[in-house]
Amino acid sequence: MKKNFHPEMYDVHVKCVCGFSFDTKSTIKKIETNICSHCHPFYTGTQKFVDTAGRIDRFQQRYGQAQDKKK
Repeated sequence: MKKNFHPEMYDVHVKCVCGFSFDTKSTIKKIETNICSHCHPFYTGTQKFVDTAGRIDRFQQRYGQAQDKKK
């Protein structure tokens, strides 16, 4: 078997921006994540409301008038 072929494994403390952290093993020494199972909407059951009304209104203003002119 070849020596020094496999990457070195480290005990890693993974941190999320929400404050949750856990320990695991990885070839990377430090892991910071933006989202985890404790703060992701799919796992928590909460929905984040995204306000798209402004975009829809702008679309209607631009292209709604164009359709009225064609008729």
